[in-house]
Amino acid sequence: MSNAYRAYRTIERRRCRQIMVGNVPVGGDAPISVQTMTNTLTTDVKATILQINAAAEAGADIVRVSCPDKDSTAALRNICQNSPVPIVADIHFHYRRAIEAAEAGAACLRINPGNIGKTERVREVIKAARDNGCSMRIGVNAGSLERHLLDKYSEPCPEALVESAINHARILQENDFHEFKISVKASDVFLAVGAYKQLAEAIDCPLHIGITEAGGLRAGMVKSSIGLGNLLWAGIGDTVRVSLSADPTEEVKGAYEILKSLGLRRRGVTVISCPSCARQQFNVIETVQIIESRLQHIDEPISVSIIGCVVNGPGEARETDIGLTGGGKDTHQIYVSGLANHRLSNGDIVEHIVDMVEERVAKIKAQKQAELQNFNVRAEGITETL
Repeated sequence: MSNAYRAYRTIERRRCRQIMVGNVPVGGDAPISVQTMTNTLTTDVKATILQINAAAEAGADIVRVSCPDKDSTAALRNICQNSPVPIVADIHFHYRRAIEAAEAGAACLRINPGNIGKTERVREVIKAARDNGCSMRIGVNAGSLERHLLDKYSEPCPEALVESAINHARILQENDFHEFKISVKASDVFLAVGAYKQLAEAIDCPLHIGITEAGGLRAGMVKSSIGLGNLLWAGIGDTVRVSLSADPTEEVKGAYEILKSLGLRRRGVTVISCPSCARQQFNVIETVQIIESRLQHIDEPISVSIIGCVVNGPGEARETDIGLTGGGKDTHQIYVSGLANHRLSNGDIVEHIVDMVEERVAKIKAQKQAELQNFNVRAEGITETL
């Protein structure tokens, strides 16, 4: 890859300060973290933990849980204690829920300080967050803007969302609390992108980006890809949620696909495949569907090309870890690290590719484990010398 091409592909991320959400750094030079939110009743601890575990297995770094009432914050302690990832408590209006969530072990509180009430109540929430090592997210939403801002601007607009966010941030800053991030979400892509771009220029805190109420799985992914892709390409965004009317794991998978397509994070198998045509030498669509399903458990970044014929197959294979190009007489070409490696007959395609990926992943993990052991041995030697 030429230096000019590398430069063209490089995204320069917006500079901002870093905060911690539990053990996950957000902002600064930290990787863009992926979030989702449970849709179970929080009081159903077992169902909520199962959903959190599934999201974490899919790659979620952080999971948000709604806490609308006292029973929910009471259940939150058990949830936080059994969660493999930091939990963000979603709080609306009642300041006591925020305090209870912080005391229950939440890593972050999602609030609107302006909705909490009197200044003294805001200070109590800030104290609880500080005492319990909580960060906060100021969550501004076009669907719930303050009345005075709607009167001022006539309708939700980027300026209104940003003004709301800055006003809420000022409340925390005036109380010497700076461990916060901000979101300015809208279901309209133009509104959300415009607001985030203005906010990125106005403040130096990390930004949680998302297109809220994006819709169902297919429509929501398209809308989120357009909006989030636009922001991420501009270097804006430190943690991301793809909001879908779908299973939370689909939100996580969708977020990673967006990040992978921009080279911002890699996780799991990336399949490059052709749409298929009359030139295909095997059933490309069925093969890709089965391979993607069989390799969902892989978390190491691996690229696989599945191309039906020799028109583009060899070229795509040069850029992937493992490649398959359709050939004549039911015999196809397998590539490894961009080089032609061996031939393969029709009946072996899926099992063969799955086995190759799993073997490659096993070698990568064994190598990482060996490097870690060597590092520990060297560290012990240095310690003994000292």
